[in-house]
Amino acid sequence: MKAICVFCGSSYGRSMKYKEAAKALGTFLAQSGMTLIYGGGMRGLMGEVAEAALRHQGRVVGIIPQFLKAREVAHDRLSELVVVDTMHTRKAKMYEAADGFIALPGGYGTYEELFEVLSWSRVGLHQKPIGLLNVEGFFDPLLHLLRHTVDNGFAAPEDLELIVSAEDVSTLYERMKKFRHHRCSGT
Repeated sequence: MKAICVFCGSSYGRSMKYKEAAKALGTFLAQSGMTLIYGGGMRGLMGEVAEAALRHQGRVVGIIPQFLKAREVAHDRLSELVVVDTMHTRKAKMYEAADGFIALPGGYGTYEELFEVLSWSRVGLHQKPIGLLNVEGFFDPLLHLLRHTVDNGFAAPEDLELIVSAEDVSTLYERMKKFRHHRCSGT
């Protein structure tokens, strides 16, 4: 993987562990020679992951809609800042540029981005790995909901394999490298 798209909060959340995880992820991506693709913001976990990657000479590409840039939330020291017209265009460009996706804790926007790439994977629009950096069990309720969805017949059991999860960056990355989409494995 050469570029990872990161979804995460534009705030910090209540635990300092989220901020530490964002820094660890940015550092890991930079030190591994991977480009960070993200929403282009400078606040919250978004800003932390970008700053950490930049501090370690990583390439950081932010993609932000004009209306958010106008609110002065765009990071001003990125390797590249792409300004687009709409949120839909932003997401399409982020997804296109990435070889894989990692979600850190975040809010509704993070969930929306995550579920879009998950549903696209489920219908075969991409076969890229999707990872959850499950800091302090943040995503445990989501993983339970996905299991509940399968148990109630709204998704297939193999769809649970479309997301990998780990509590630390290096374990998550190793799991993402081993990911094979079930549509590729003949099932």
